[in-house]
Amino acid sequence: MEEDRPRALLAGASRRWVRLLPWAVAFVLCVALLPTTIVVLTADYGLTGGVAAGLAVAQAAPLLLAVVRPLRAWYVVFVADVAGALALLTVDFQERLLWPFPPMEIVGYVGLCLALGLRERRRTLLLVWLATAAANVALGFVAPHGFGAMSLLFTILGGVALLLGGVLRERSEVQRRLVEQETISEAERGRRTLLEERARIARELHDVVAHHMSVITVQADTAEYRLDRLPPDVREEFTSIAATARESLGEMRRLLGVLRSEEAHGELVPQPGLAQIGQLVEVTARARGPVEFTPCDVEVPEAVGLSAYRIVQEALSNVVRHAPGARTQVSLSLSVTETETESDPRGGARLTVLVVNGPPPQPSDGPLEVGGTGHGLVGMRERVRLVGGSLDTGPLPDGGFRVAAQLPLD
Repeated sequence: MEEDRPRALLAGASRRWVRLLPWAVAFVLCVALLPTTIVVLTADYGLTGGVAAGLAVAQAAPLLLAVVRPLRAWYVVFVADVAGALALLTVDFQERLLWPFPPMEIVGYVGLCLALGLRERRRTLLLVWLATAAANVALGFVAPHGFGAMSLLFTILGGVALLLGGVLRERSEVQRRLVEQETISEAERGRRTLLEERARIARELHDVVAHHMSVITVQADTAEYRLDRLPPDVREEFTSIAATARESLGEMRRLLGVLRSEEAHGELVPQPGLAQIGQLVEVTARARGPVEFTPCDVEVPEAVGLSAYRIVQEALSNVVRHAPGARTQVSLSLSVTETETESDPRGGARLTVLVVNGPPPQPSDGPLEVGGTGHGLVGMRERVRLVGGSLDTGPLPDGGFRVAAQLPLD
């Protein structure tokens, strides 16, 4: 099965040379140790060529397997190293030579232990080191020239390699989990920001819709007094309309109670529209920097006016945060498209909201925080999406920023 397919060491690294590094190290070790082992075992220790060649293959070739399955490679190499130590007892070699494990065996075993540390868990690494130490000590009882500290290099260096590989593996695992957690947290923050902005839009639109529903209720309730000689069935129809409107208002109030939070203050006042954008620009210009305003005297739906106001408010807040003192232009304009185009597939009248700021006059020490009402571009996009419009934002070549929204009026 695909799940059981072994993965090479460092296969998850982002850089290609890191992914190829284990293969390169294993290949170099195998190519270097294979002939070296044969030469040393025959020339220095006195083993026959056939035995030396067999031991060399069994001790060096599995290092290539260690890149994908280091534990299986360890079984082969460990048995081959112990067998080599026993084979050396059958020949007479000089006392100065290292036994039970010659230097080239130690080099290959250290590389293998490093691979084990990068792949296996702590319990497996501990068992491997205990097996290594037990074999090393057991062979010491049959040492032909005595057993000294140098004879324990196999165990000591193998343990250091196991420890180093385990530390590197656990450190990489911790970093990977941190990256995953940061990714999840960032996605959750984005999702929470989006939901909070949508809830705020819903709370604001409640006032707009409630106003219209109240008008319907009043007109339906007073129809029989304003209009003469209404037929009974028409009078009942108006009464039913008024009752339905009142019931809808009640449902909206209950929904609003769910959407409101303890931190949602100051939302009982009438919602702003195009008429209040001039006041917003004036306050910003007086407090933070030069702002030019081009108004548009046109009647728009309340939802469109509210969206336009919030877009301008958030755009000016971003200017204050990221480009304090920059010259800013705010303009509202009405465009009418008689035919459908790629940018305006439905045609009709559209309100264009444009906020453009230049670069800040001087770098600020830090972003200035003001009382924002939304969540930056996320809030703007939701406002535009609410009325079926389009939003275009992005930096300018001179270092400024541009926010352009197209809000259909139909």
